[in-house]
Amino acid sequence: MIKNSSPWVTPLKKLPASLRPIISMQEKHFGSVLNPTRWWGRFPYLFWLVALFVGFLERRRAGIDPVVRSLVMTRVSQQCCCEFCIDANNLRLAERSGSMDKVLAVANWREEALFSAKEQAALAYADAMTATPPQISDALKAELKTHYDEKTITELTALIAFQNLSARFNAALDIPAQGLCVSATGKQPHV
Repeated sequence: MIKNSSPWVTPLKKLPASLRPIISMQEKHFGSVLNPTRWWGRFPYLFWLVALFVGFLERRRAGIDPVVRSLVMTRVSQQCCCEFCIDANNLRLAERSGSMDKVLAVANWREEALFSAKEQAALAYADAMTATPPQISDALKAELKTHYDEKTITELTALIAFQNLSARFNAALDIPAQGLCVSATGKQPHV
């Protein structure tokens, strides 16, 4: 991957007042404004729509288990080489799974015994959807149907599509990691 040493589109220093609720939530939860907010802030209305979309997908009563949601979001982040998304989604996966085990294993999920058949199906779907063009085989469709109903598959598809949007936006603009998730070794658990 070609990488610049600094962002070619600079982050906003002053964010629009209309984003104050999002900024306050980020500062409360993470201790600072998240890096992508400084780029998305150029389009507050669009940013609110994106935030509402991810908020719906991450709701408490979502059809997808929180660990599975975090696994696919982390995997898509890795596939898209999004430093910020890997960082943020690793943190979320560690919090939801209760350890760093799955965080450190997700890059090689096919070789790891750590993941259930249901998690493996979701990860395979994330990989297949993130490919360009998407590579969803009949065998994968059948495997997904053994673990998820059609409504949940639709929700999983929306989640993976959202994470692709987010990761590709951030990676294209060179939005850096923020140091949110550091493993026990003191290093970012990357691909």
